[in-house]
Amino acid sequence: MMRAFTTLELTPEQAARLKEALGGDFLVKATDCSNEAEARERFDTCEVALGNPAAAWVAENSSLRWLQLESVGFGEYLALNWSKLGGHLRITNLAGFFAEPVAESILAGVLALLRGVDRLVLDRQRHHWDGETLRTRLKTLAGADVVLFGFGAINKRVAELLASFGCRLTTITRESGALESALPNADLVIAVVPDTPGTRNVFDRRRLATLKSGAIIANFGRGSLIDEDALADELQSGRLGGAVIDVTREEPLPPDHRFWRTPNLILTQHTGGGSHDEVDRKLTRFIENLSRYRRGEKLVGLIDLSRGY
Repeated sequence: MMRAFTTLELTPEQAARLKEALGGDFLVKATDCSNEAEARERFDTCEVALGNPAAAWVAENSSLRWLQLESVGFGEYLALNWSKLGGHLRITNLAGFFAEPVAESILAGVLALLRGVDRLVLDRQRHHWDGETLRTRLKTLAGADVVLFGFGAINKRVAELLASFGCRLTTITRESGALESALPNADLVIAVVPDTPGTRNVFDRRRLATLKSGAIIANFGRGSLIDEDALADELQSGRLGGAVIDVTREEPLPPDHRFWRTPNLILTQHTGGGSHDEVDRKLTRFIENLSRYRRGEKLVGLIDLSRGY
């Protein structure tokens, strides 16, 4: 009998669906364990796991053969000894899974900044009428020069949504001289890249300074991409037009972090990929991959952590 472990918080209906898919196999839910020690002890006996267990747990579980992550990102597992683990453990992620909700979140945030919605929400809370002044500062997305940094499933969907606005798109798949030349002309930069040595601090103080006055930057990849103090400085001075930030270096964001009080910044608190049916769709992906696992077929979303992708 195979034992499966999940870190997901499931409703009774979702748990029943997962148990049905497992059939005669046994399901261990982390949420049913009385403490972390019990959860880890039970995890060590499982062949299959769904969720994002601690990297140390994965490294020391000799029973684990397949881990289905509930995320696209897998940076916390990169440092493990994959020359050893790669011989018996496969990991799959949710590549492409969040494309639609993240793309819509990006578009919503950018339009909110351009059309002053963020300011109007605050004005309403203060009972402050400033419409006549604000309307002369509003901008449109139509015809904007947009740099898409990273061109995976999310930014490909963003490109489709931007098509109706007649935006001029420049796609850059990795940090290079192309990025340097594109930034000064960009009205909008949308970054959706993973955390890798090559992407960390790409938008440092120097590169942020090359963006033209009034430009907007949106980061929906990883918080390590941007120098947060430098971005706060640019927004505080009013030189940049705004930022839509879904991911930060530390999450949850500390109460004293500058982003809580930085003007013209929409902080979406890593909700960009969320949707009301998110867990159900994750279960669907896992159950489909479970069938492939049992048949010995190639799994969807298989990653090679020894190579970093």
